[in-house]
Amino acid sequence: MKLKRFTVLCTALTLTGAILAPAVASAEDHSLAERLREAIVAQNFKDVIDLTPPEATLATARSAEQREKYDPSPAELMNKAQARMTMSAEAAGKPLHQTPNMDAAIIELNEYGRPKQVANVLLSPQYPNGVVVPVKKSGLSTDQVRYRWWDDTEWDVNGGKGTRDVLAGRENAPIDFSSPYPASVLKLMVGFGVLRLADEGKVDLDADYVYDPNPVRPACGGKSVKKIRQHFDEMITKSQNESTCALIKMIHDLNAWDHVNQTFVNLGMPTLMVTETIPGNGGRWIGSNMSGLDTAKLLLLINGGGPGALWTTGKGKAVTRNELSLSSRKFFQETLLGQGHNEMLSTSNWCGRDYPTQGLPQQVPSRWIRPDGTVKVGDAVYDRDVRPCNETAEVTFAHKTGWVDTTGSDAGIVKSFRGKNKRNYIVVVFCNLGTDYVDANRPADPPGVFPVLYTQKYAQLGKAIDNIMKNM
Repeated sequence: MKLKRFTVLCTALTLTGAILAPAVASAEDHSLAERLREAIVAQNFKDVIDLTPPEATLATARSAEQREKYDPSPAELMNKAQARMTMSAEAAGKPLHQTPNMDAAIIELNEYGRPKQVANVLLSPQYPNGVVVPVKKSGLSTDQVRYRWWDDTEWDVNGGKGTRDVLAGRENAPIDFSSPYPASVLKLMVGFGVLRLADEGKVDLDADYVYDPNPVRPACGGKSVKKIRQHFDEMITKSQNESTCALIKMIHDLNAWDHVNQTFVNLGMPTLMVTETIPGNGGRWIGSNMSGLDTAKLLLLINGGGPGALWTTGKGKAVTRNELSLSSRKFFQETLLGQGHNEMLSTSNWCGRDYPTQGLPQQVPSRWIRPDGTVKVGDAVYDRDVRPCNETAEVTFAHKTGWVDTTGSDAGIVKSFRGKNKRNYIVVVFCNLGTDYVDANRPADPPGVFPVLYTQKYAQLGKAIDNIMKNM
């Protein structure tokens, strides 16, 4: 169930500036944050079609099991897309009556990979005109947002307002925001946990892990034996749920999830957490939370940057690239660069199609390209020759996507090719416009091809953000 209304919330930080106070950005403000805010507002989300409008779902009670959210398999998604194409106009949904919740963050990097500018824009029903969130420059952080846990039903019946706090002690914060569920972007947190444990000598990436779930959970699959390194690669590059469950269970086997979550707190990323997963199978991910700002900081750490502090926590800890070893950072970066699902902020897997629009101009990794130029990622088949787009690509995008019914998300590191407009930045977008929301009059997907699951406004936003960064 989803009720949606629109708010813009803008967070900006220039590392040479002081703490920024909440304010509506002025027409003369040409900061990164204001440009990001304008790009988001320009998407005009009100014309997106909600396939499950509130009046169709308010009477439906959702149990905890019904609320579980995993990325569906390619086969499930293709069947779902095909069924939608046969819907009558009356059954196809209604335009949004409320603007979605969105958390979008950018960290511009200098030539050494260190933070140069930061912007964070939040949209929600409470803030339709946009505000600037105060950000402390030393910690790339804010204590001025009262983050709430995402809940579909609450969002439907309570005007977009959540009721459960993510962090204690924020009751008097001036900005109140329900954080969209991160979907498979949460796998960045699992990956960090695995590599942190590897650096501590508790995990060997080249060892076999026997995944023997008890009880078996359909989304997590059955018993398997794979190298931990293979589980990691499949979790990131193919968003494979079975491998994710295996790694979550492995961390449970080591009684290490409290340690991993506390590490996020100690490093000044308190909104990052994986909680309430099932120790016996690694399932049930709904207790995961990520803010755009802290997710961008996690990617900043993975990216590495130069020596010295990337930021300093409120307790005075200097966070450096050495929170992960060089080998762990390199492995994490390589898997993110190997992402197969390039179809959110970037849409290169659908190279040259009129729909969806072409997004961030990313190069598709060669490992997924077949001899005819088309892409196959596991069971997900794309029908376009991506070689022309690779020839004109301007950037690499080391990223992780995620989508469920009420989430569309993408988070990654953008680096331009030599000879292209130079830019180097981190971008994160979390939004509740998932697979239950589509564009009006969207064309049908070809049979047997991985479908366009959500609004193309994500790709439009990705392109707009990249244009902003080219001209900074």
